Amino acid sequence: MTPASPSTRRLALLLAGLAMFGPFSIDTIFPAFLLLGERMQVDQVAVQQTISVYLLFYGLMSLAHGPLSDAFGRRRVIIGGLVLFIGASIGCALSRDMTTLLVFRALQGVTAGVGVIVGRAVIRDLYHGADAQRLMSQVSMIFGVAPAIAPIIGGWILLGGGDWPLIFWFLVLFGVVLLLATGKWLPETHPVEARTPLSMRELLRSYVRMGSNPRLLRLAAAGAFNFSGIFLYIASAPVFVMQHLKLGEGGFAWLFIPTIGGMTMGSFLSGRMAGRLTAQRQIAIGFGLCAVSALLNLGYVFSVPQIMLPWAVLPIFLGGVGMALIFPILALAVLDMYPHQRGLASSMQMFIQLMINTLVAGVVSPLLSARPVHLALGYAGFFAIGASFWYWERHRERRRDVLTPIE
Repeated sequence: MTPASPSTRRLALLLAGLAMFGPFSIDTIFPAFLLLGERMQVDQVAVQQTISVYLLFYGLMSLAHGPLSDAFGRRRVIIGGLVLFIGASIGCALSRDMTTLLVFRALQGVTAGVGVIVGRAVIRDLYHGADAQRLMSQVSMIFGVAPAIAPIIGGWILLGGGDWPLIFWFLVLFGVVLLLATGKWLPETHPVEARTPLSMRELLRSYVRMGSNPRLLRLAAAGAFNFSGIFLYIASAPVFVMQHLKLGEGGFAWLFIPTIGGMTMGSFLSGRMAGRLTAQRQIAIGFGLCAVSALLNLGYVFSVPQIMLPWAVLPIFLGGVGMALIFPILALAVLDMYPHQRGLASSMQMFIQLMINTLVAGVVSPLLSARPVHLALGYAGFFAIGASFWYWERHRERRRDVLTPIE
């Protein structure tokens, strides 16, 4: 296949759709938080755990999706994950108490990462260099629509008179559509002769090797902490939208459209920059935009007694652009470190990101979401940590370049 062919465009759409059912599972239920608390007779801290539990198991299982696809093939693992996701979503829709709902949310998390993790390995199986960056950027650009429209869909369902279980029935329908599309259009990109036998001993040994690789950890942390700045606002969306901006259940678009619009624009620009700018230059531009975004955000929230639209969300748009310029390059750099274990490397990278996201959703967001100033400080802090890991890696890379001729 070539990047210009119709089959590649179809592949980009399909891989983006497969990546979407993870964020759909998180964001679609945001407008139902208050209603869910009333129906289940629990407080909002308990409702927040529907996100934390989901992310925890998403992260833990992310360690398995990649190795399973390395052993059994990309297509088979994605189809299996979709079938389990559909079953878990049915269980969520039929739940009548918080304990049962959390069990099925955990099962959703176990399955939801298969699309994005294995999808990255599919891209790297097929393409190299700038072509891989372009396809990764196309997938990110299309996938970026999901977090924007998911809470809007959830709000429409509730405003149309539906109860919270209808949101999970929507996820069932979405999963069925993806299953049919995958069965028809997804090729197997990992041939039998290239597969790695699944051995628990070897798997643990590989994860220990990757987990102790300082370069992988620096690259993965740079991307994960940078994304956490954006994710802090996503995880805090119910409080930010309903309490700070004083909008109703249909107001989530005011946060998510600018946020995801920035990420989509950044993904588009990343695809255009592929092969024209060096990776280091593109990442420097991305972190520069994130820094400007953080400073504008801090300046605004410190200068007004009550945040208002559109100024409260415009800096986040700029941060989304910067984050999307950075992500494809860091993701591909990790995969290129282990060309014979790309699924495993993708899993390791996603595990690190999701564990940090779990802490953001379960600990940092509840601590900071009460005041816009605290959210803005957290936003800036995560960007700063991500940039620190990247420049640490650049320093180590320059040092390796200097020492290599001597060795």
